[in-house]
Formats: sequence, C-alpha cells, structure tokens
Amino acid sequence: MRLLAGMRDGDRRLAKRMASGGSPGLTRFLSAVEEAAEGTKLWCGAAAVMTWLGGWRGRKAAAAGLASMVVAQLASNGACKQLADRPRPPMEWNPHGEVGDRPDSSSFPSGHTAAAVAFSAAVVPSWPLAGAVCAVPAAMVAAERVQSGAHYPSDVAAGAAIGLASAWVTRHAPRLLLRRWP
Repeated sequence: MRLLAGMRDGDRRLAKRMASGGSPGLTRFLSAVEEAAEGTKLWCGAAAVMTWLGGWRGRKAAAAGLASMVVAQLASNGACKQLADRPRPPMEWNPHGEVGDRPDSSSFPSGHTAAAVAFSAAVVPSWPLAGAVCAVPAAMVAAERVQSGAHYPSDVAAGAAIGLASAWVTRHAPRLLLRRWP
C-alpha cells in the first residue's frame, strides 16, 4: 500500500514539475508536434510518405503502422478510458495557456501516446530506419502530453505500453490465427 501511495505521489510531483517548467520556445515546439499528431494526421502523413517513397517495404511498413495505430486507439480510447475514470491533472499546475485545450475524457491512458508508439513500433520490423525516424516525434508527443498538463506520466507510460502491445498483436495476429485454424 505504501509503495502504491509513493508511486502516486511521485507521479503527481513529476507531472506538476513538467507542467510548470520548460521554456516558452520548447512549449511552442512540443505543442506544434502534438498539433500535427492530433487526429492521427502526423502518422497518416508518415504512412503516405512511406508508401510513396518506400516501394513494397514502405507500403508494408505503412500498413503495419496504420493497423497498429487503429488497434491502439480502440484499446486506449475505446476500452481503457471507458473503464478508468481518472481526472486530468489540476489546471493550476500549468502556467502556460494550453489547459483550455484539454479533452474532457479520462486522463488514463494517453491515447495520443498509444497511437504514436503503436505506429512507430509497428513500422520498425519492416523498415527500421523509418521506425526510428517516427520514434522521435512519438517521444515528443509523449513528453508534450505531460508538459501540457493533459496527462500524468503514468498515463503516458500506460499509453506507450498499449502502443507496444498493439504493435506486437498486429504483427503476430495473422500467424496466431492461422495456428488456431487448421
């Protein structure tokens, strides 16, 4: 019980520190990256570029990334947010004006992070360099979700775990289904 309380307190302290800190330039930059990722625009754009420039490998990577992102969105926003009714971090922790843009949904887990990590992780097996490139804005999206005051660090960590699990399921589901059916 103490361990759980200590983890919760650490989560709150880190969220408060990240939301109240950071230079205005960094805040604007992370906000711009998050805005590009809003509604999965960034990942759909990345998939289009991979499809256009990457040939067969690019199409395979893009399809895997998009499929994994859909699974992550369904798991995080469609299931987990409905089950967990965690309030967002307090607005007064955030001195920059982004708190008005926060969604009303549950804070747990971060759907933005789940989608970003799922897309990036699913791309890696088909096109490692493209996956590594996608991981950079994915990490920025994750950091921005805490820095903007929209999420606690544990929300982002859970979103990342959902993203990784979604990438794994998307990659292995065809083989698992074929094994089950003779």
